[in-house]
Amino acid sequence: MLELRNVTKTVGAQEHIRDVSLTLQHGSLNVLLGPTLSGKTSLMRLMAGLDAPTSGSVWFDGKDVTGQKVQKRNVAMVYQQFINYPAMTVYENIASPLRVAGVEQAKIDKEVRNAAALLKLTPFLDRTPLNLSGGQQQRTALARAIVKNASLVLLDEPLANLDYKLREELRAELPKIFAAAGTIFVYATTEPHEALLLGGNTATLSEGRVTQFGPTVEVFRKPVDLVTARTFADPPLNTIVLSKKGTNFLLEGGVKLPVPPELNGIPDASYTIGFQPHHLSLERPNASAVPVRAKVTITEITGSESFVHMDFADARWVMLAHGILDFETDDEVEVFIDPRHIMVFDQNGRAVTASKLAA
Repeated sequence: MLELRNVTKTVGAQEHIRDVSLTLQHGSLNVLLGPTLSGKTSLMRLMAGLDAPTSGSVWFDGKDVTGQKVQKRNVAMVYQQFINYPAMTVYENIASPLRVAGVEQAKIDKEVRNAAALLKLTPFLDRTPLNLSGGQQQRTALARAIVKNASLVLLDEPLANLDYKLREELRAELPKIFAAAGTIFVYATTEPHEALLLGGNTATLSEGRVTQFGPTVEVFRKPVDLVTARTFADPPLNTIVLSKKGTNFLLEGGVKLPVPPELNGIPDASYTIGFQPHHLSLERPNASAVPVRAKVTITEITGSESFVHMDFADARWVMLAHGILDFETDDEVEVFIDPRHIMVFDQNGRAVTASKLAA
């Protein structure tokens, strides 16, 4: 078990990591999700022992390893910018951690060839990295992490340079490999859909803080605050500030959006509601959906889907719709908001939930 206890990392006047506490179990897949510069790589470096925290401590299996160097930890780390030994063949690159550990040749050969087969590197084992494509070099670095059989494997956006098909295959296979070995598997990404595809647990990061940690689907569906909801939305989360009166939220033009029944008891006040782009639709999804008229600003067509950007009152929204839509700029469209799928946040950006209301 890996534990970060109130870890903070300061560099000069900048706070890269701020009071982070996390507990990661053996055999678990853990995603670090956040935009660039949110602290994902800094947090991984603290987990690995490449950096020491300014305050707080790092524990592994009940032992304080805060000051222990990375060389004394059983850790493997793969970056988006792959790192290989240029003078060694692919075979020897993959085998290198096993040779350092004094593993016998027969086992080395078996482990290297198994990892090479998984990552489709078998035809390239006799080549040096400079004679490989970028994707093949990245797969070599991944294979080396697999054979090392580390207790902690840290992957920092490792699939970004791979082609689509192989990336999808590895997203499915890598968690199984490391889970079977009882490894703590940590995977950093900027992409919400990648976190959902990987599953496991997700920690959302913003400005060096972990805003929420838990089962990935739960964090996506039940964010504790607006920052987390926005972190876990791509395209961006649709939001609007409005007031509640009785059992309705009041939108511009006299439109009334029903308050979810479980939240009917919240005080009449100002709130922010949020909803995902795929929960805004051109057709009424159910009887409770509410129509509003919005003005199109731009339409992006991505093959089988269209992203329609639009303005409503002071808010800018995006709708994800199936098929090719050919709206023109400034077209007025009627779209439907489904109150079953809205998230409600108070004036401090904290999620309003039925459990809080009951308390």
